[in-house]
Amino acid sequence: MQIKYLIKIFKKNSNCDALIWGGKIYKYSHILRKIKYWENYLKKIGIKSIVGLEGDFSPNTISLLIALIKMNRIISPFSYSQKEKNQGKYKLAGLENLIIVDKNDKVTFEEYDIIPKYHYYNSLKKRNKAGLVLFTSGSSGEPKAAVHDFLKLLEKFKIQRKSLSTLNFLFFDHWGGLNTMFYVLYNGGTVISVTDRKPDSVCELIQKYKIELLPVSPTFINFLIVSGAYKKWDLSSLKIISYGSEPMPESLLLRLNELFPDVRLLQTYGLIELGVLRSKSKSNNSLWVKIGGEGYKVRVRDDILQIKADSAMLGYLNAPSPFTKDGWFITGDKVLQDGDYFRILGRESEIINVGGEKVYPAEIESILLEINGVKDAMIYGEENPLMGEIVAANIKVDVSNNNKKFIVLIKNYCRGKMAKYKIPVKISLTEEDLISNRFKRIRRKGGD
Repeated sequence: MQIKYLIKIFKKNSNCDALIWGGKIYKYSHILRKIKYWENYLKKIGIKSIVGLEGDFSPNTISLLIALIKMNRIISPFSYSQKEKNQGKYKLAGLENLIIVDKNDKVTFEEYDIIPKYHYYNSLKKRNKAGLVLFTSGSSGEPKAAVHDFLKLLEKFKIQRKSLSTLNFLFFDHWGGLNTMFYVLYNGGTVISVTDRKPDSVCELIQKYKIELLPVSPTFINFLIVSGAYKKWDLSSLKIISYGSEPMPESLLLRLNELFPDVRLLQTYGLIELGVLRSKSKSNNSLWVKIGGEGYKVRVRDDILQIKADSAMLGYLNAPSPFTKDGWFITGDKVLQDGDYFRILGRESEIINVGGEKVYPAEIESILLEINGVKDAMIYGEENPLMGEIVAANIKVDVSNNNKKFIVLIKNYCRGKMAKYKIPVKISLTEEDLISNRFKRIRRKGGD
């Protein structure tokens, strides 16, 4: 029913812009024709039940995805730009076919001699339902494969919302990226695809296409500010900047609010096991957020956020169930609660234990980002025989600050801002980006 409803939206908006990709505009009527073409072609070649779709948000990738959902296939999306990291996931997902859509939107097919025996797959096939397989980051070991009834994830999009011109910044293999795409298409808006996620390239697209909604990560927001790219382009079309997928340092949020006072700043919250919840930030400069919405219930047990969702996954292919006996998902996020609002402190697995005292990395990173000359910071725990753990920091600086004197300056600044046990004992300065190291620490399960 949900896909029939989506097709109806496409037909209603047939003459409107659905997608901007590679500098070209594609109408809803074009995507409709592509969906029909691929549906007929896939039937003709006898596409099997378990299908990997590797691409980005291009015309063929989007059309193939919707065609596969219509055909009730079990689909595992992969990002083409992350191709070298995808190989091990093909076997884990039990792919029978892989459809590859390259950077030029050219489509090729591969077939595998794998006979998947997962009972979640059998359940979906028996009910003739489309499935979705999403992978966690795997930062703490082998990635987990979460299996969904695809149509349950799409159910929420039938409630009509405001249509905005939106940059699809997040990747195709994350539910955050897919959630953005479906939200825009179900509401007859325009998706602007991006292949180069550098600040200048993103800002150029915002200016060129008068983008209204920018969904990004705090890491990108920091890059945007440090690079100064926001000064070079006209970003006045922006109405909303949404952020999620990792903790937002408070100092970074305050700086963003200062630079974009007329833009609504919205914290999002999502997990690959549950989907993306509706959210409402208390204010532009607040990290307190109300989460939930249709089909979601939230509660706190032992300071950990738990969520019950109509769109919850069926389960993992390669890990035990993470649900309580009464069906609540244990997120692992430590939170504070104030009425209907929550302040997310960080993953329980990320908390650093210094001699019994708890240290939240995001809190320290926020203070470090206040220091003039610090471009980025990543806090992590390092084992210590006396204290259990000590606080360590990787800090991105420019070449003029890459010296021992700057480390002394950092420690002196911290002494006036935090308790002694929170001050980084080990500080490493670098002129390289920290994004790859940050994702090794972050164990968030979703994207927003």
